[in-house]
Amino acid sequence: MDDLLRILDFVQKRAEQAEVFNVSSQTVLVHFEANRLKQIQSRESTSVALRIFKKGKVGFAFGSGVNDVDTLVAMAVETASFGPSANFDFPSLNDYPDVAVFDAEVPKITMEQMAELGSQLIAKVKEHTPELLCDVEVTKGVSSVHLVNSRGGEARWDRSLFAINLEGVLMKGTDMLFVGDSEGSCRFLNGVDILANRLIGQLELAKRKAAISTKQLPIVFTPRGVASALLPPLVFAFSGKAALEGTSWLKDKLGERVFDTKLTIWDDATLPYRLGSCPCDGEGVPSQRIPLVTKGGVTNFLYDLQTAALAGKKSTGSGRRLGDRSPVPNTSSVVIDEGKEPFEDMVKDMKEGLIVERLIGAEQGNLLNGDFSGNVLLGYKVANGHIVGRVKDTMVSGNVYQVLKEIIGVGNEARWVDGVFLVPHLYCPVLSVATKT
Repeated sequence: MDDLLRILDFVQKRAEQAEVFNVSSQTVLVHFEANRLKQIQSRESTSVALRIFKKGKVGFAFGSGVNDVDTLVAMAVETASFGPSANFDFPSLNDYPDVAVFDAEVPKITMEQMAELGSQLIAKVKEHTPELLCDVEVTKGVSSVHLVNSRGGEARWDRSLFAINLEGVLMKGTDMLFVGDSEGSCRFLNGVDILANRLIGQLELAKRKAAISTKQLPIVFTPRGVASALLPPLVFAFSGKAALEGTSWLKDKLGERVFDTKLTIWDDATLPYRLGSCPCDGEGVPSQRIPLVTKGGVTNFLYDLQTAALAGKKSTGSGRRLGDRSPVPNTSSVVIDEGKEPFEDMVKDMKEGLIVERLIGAEQGNLLNGDFSGNVLLGYKVANGHIVGRVKDTMVSGNVYQVLKEIIGVGNEARWVDGVFLVPHLYCPVLSVATKT
């Protein structure tokens, strides 16, 4: 008998309903530091999570293997005494969309190939800027997921992962320039040229420095800028749990036009070979495309089974498992619809403004209200329609709901950021810019 079915058979004698979730994974990480190969790591792990309904309460236990069934069940039974009310049923569905998340070529990639890829990436960037110190991570992984429950629900799938992350530091006296980019997918990525060219583009734009004053300025957020500054508050706000608890600013805005009509956003776990995709969520509810904002109007929140039951809604298949915790509603792949504005036209339109490539610390703002404030790790000043140089010691602050209520333009080319956000440039009319100079 399968290990999970054995656990399920054993625990059903002590619970009204039960669910067993198992993940086994193998990961290889090749790490370069300051242009040199530093280490190669290989990891294997197996985890199993058990949820039960006992006397109308939910119990949960998590373990690093499937051997000690007695202890796992005892922990779940014990926690049920203090758990939330079991106000939902585990799904009996076995019909899931066909979502491609496994590439058979990924397991065949050798450590030597990964190391060579990292070396080529560093060499190409250093050809342009020899003094640049590069940190590179090349990661491949394969995981197997298996979920069963006592109502006949069962799901099983394999997932592959391949990711490349490149960060560069250029030091000249007391001046430090940080550049970087990444690519991630379920498929093999020979991303040397793509990543290297992006970094070279950043280095070219940052060759000159430009002074900027403390004032209100229009800002163009690049896709990486959107992901680092604007998306963290939105991801939190569209959680059905946050809406139910009253901590989401959007909690009573369903059906209202809150954002600019040029803005359409959705969450989609069915996109092929994306890191957040899967045939079903961590509870066995089928994956789907979920509209969050449609032409500026708030259309949905994201729900797992328990939150949906409390809110009187249906689960949206958004129950995500993070580490050793019970499922919570969260995003998979966030997509912002492309608009009509070329990036070059946005720049030409600005008499004076700022391009934000990367903001750090923005997620430490007041997520409940949508406030963000962060240091511009990489950004450029625009003067009279031209990018004139990199800004230093600059901070940007604003409120995501005010910023996105009226936007000037949405870029016509979206790109993936961190493998989970597909976003275009966003041209915003006015934000607070502060600088030491």
